[in-house]
Amino acid sequence: MSGCSAVVASAGEILLGVLGVESFSDVPPSTLVLLVLSSAFILRSVPLPSLSDLFGAISLLSEYLLHPVPAIAVECDPSISEDDGVEDKVGASKIDLADESQPGRLQCYDPSTLQRLGSVRAMTARDVNESCARASKAQASWSATTFAQRRLVLRTIQRYVVSNAERICRASSRDSGKPKVDALLGEVMTTCEKIRCINANGEGWLRPEFRPVGPMMMHKTAYVEYVPFGVLGVIAPWNYPFHNMLNHVISGLFSGNAVVTKVSEHTSWSADYFSRICREALRVHGHDPELVQVITGFGEAGAALVDCSHVDKVIFTGSPGVGRKVMEGASKNLKPVILELGGKDPMVFCDDVKIKDVIPWAMRGCFQNSGQNCCGVERLFVYESIHDEFLDKILPKVRALRQGVPLATCGNTGDVDCGSMIMEGQMDIVQELIDDAVQKGATLHCGGRRNPALKGQFYEPTVLSGVTPSMRISREEVFGPVMCIVEVPNDDDDACVALVNDTCEFGLGSSVYSARGDRSAKIGSRIRAGMFTSNDFGVNYLIQSLPFGGVKESGFGRFAGPEGLRGCCLERAVVKDRIPGVRTTIPSPIDYPIDINKGLPFGIGLIKLFYDESLWGKIMGILGLIKNG
Repeated sequence: MSGCSAVVASAGEILLGVLGVESFSDVPPSTLVLLVLSSAFILRSVPLPSLSDLFGAISLLSEYLLHPVPAIAVECDPSISEDDGVEDKVGASKIDLADESQPGRLQCYDPSTLQRLGSVRAMTARDVNESCARASKAQASWSATTFAQRRLVLRTIQRYVVSNAERICRASSRDSGKPKVDALLGEVMTTCEKIRCINANGEGWLRPEFRPVGPMMMHKTAYVEYVPFGVLGVIAPWNYPFHNMLNHVISGLFSGNAVVTKVSEHTSWSADYFSRICREALRVHGHDPELVQVITGFGEAGAALVDCSHVDKVIFTGSPGVGRKVMEGASKNLKPVILELGGKDPMVFCDDVKIKDVIPWAMRGCFQNSGQNCCGVERLFVYESIHDEFLDKILPKVRALRQGVPLATCGNTGDVDCGSMIMEGQMDIVQELIDDAVQKGATLHCGGRRNPALKGQFYEPTVLSGVTPSMRISREEVFGPVMCIVEVPNDDDDACVALVNDTCEFGLGSSVYSARGDRSAKIGSRIRAGMFTSNDFGVNYLIQSLPFGGVKESGFGRFAGPEGLRGCCLERAVVKDRIPGVRTTIPSPIDYPIDINKGLPFGIGLIKLFYDESLWGKIMGILGLIKNG
């Protein structure tokens, strides 16, 4: 049986079992049609369609059924697949990424145990340039591939991710200290949805977009085409090492580019494994694996990537301070950049919410990945009439959070809600912000310190109330497991919007909860942010058709959606003849040398004919053209 037949047969057996029949001949034709359409639209995930959408969905379903992708084998070090950080490996007293005894190497540690994982190259500017040159060479042939060929590669990556989800979670957990469930939600699920969305919609988003031409150019056809930039240079952050790499590899490859990613020096250990997944998917389909490159090292390597002549566009995620340096470096060669510089997202609970329904969202927004999320909830605005009840009900939930080493054989059961923080220095920043808030009158209900019971980089889940605009924690990004509660006086929507907008220069995401959807939407429409969600949180990550990005200190440019995919391309304006043999000519009065008597009157006639709103004006324009033509 062929691979295609096996896939169809397997799917058919499942469907027959669900329908409770022995063969498809027993299924009414109308039911079969419904099944086909349903399957198509699960792949496309679009509403009931226009005719073109219908054909597109069925075509995509056919492609998936008729062209199954191979299972790839990616060699995995036992430290990823088996070792949880065994107890007989003594952890360091402190993480030191640079070891003088090993020049040219970057040391890698598990932040939850402080155990040394190994080392990777600390790449020099020369190393970076050579990697980018290889990527550029590979891109020349990749840019000529079809969208169907690119989908095969992405589907192969996705098949591996789905089949090895736990292994990927383990690698992410050891490198970044997060629980495996946080890795599953933030690393694996978001990556799979991005691949699904790009495969389903990307070709349409990058298809030439025809534009109206106007009456003067009615003999022309005009459109915008999206041409690959060439090499995308990505500087990725440390909070989600798998997704932050794959995110731009997916969009970069589908849009015809090569992708060179500088991974964070704090989460470089897993990068080789993650990149080999992409490179193997390229190789098995006959493409050059050099199309995907990973850069490891310190600031020198990141600066070299920005400066490299082979890199055509830079995508940076990180702090506003470093983002400004990236933009300054790119400006030397007028290189375009996308900057995603973090946020201080507000979550608003209006007075009419059911507290039991919103508490899970406050918990998830503040404490997932120990608060190390660009779109994490850093400011919780609770209306005055429900403030005290909310506080009473959420404090037991926070105090009950289980914190510890995420993986089982590190002396912990693995039943962990909050893992460690990735950067030692970030814990110092969190402590400074909390101390400042308490000193200025905020109430510390729980947490507010490093966890003394754990050896790794753990900061206790923290709740602050009475937070006011005078406190640094109202304005500066925390990026830690801290819930900051701001009371909205008099249950006043206007006061709430003012507090949200006027106390902070970030503007990435936002969410508002109310029993009335129109009220939450109205409040959200007034919040200055790149993204807003009504009565929900974090779903932007799972709606990859939406652009992701912010305003003000949160940066500019977008990931995801048609905007993000097109951002990987040069937007090239194209004009062609509509009718063979009919071309634009230059009338003799305005051709060089210009007729000094007829040139200007002829031009005025043209203006009147095409742009004068009155019939008489257009007639006068025609007469002017006849007289001076």
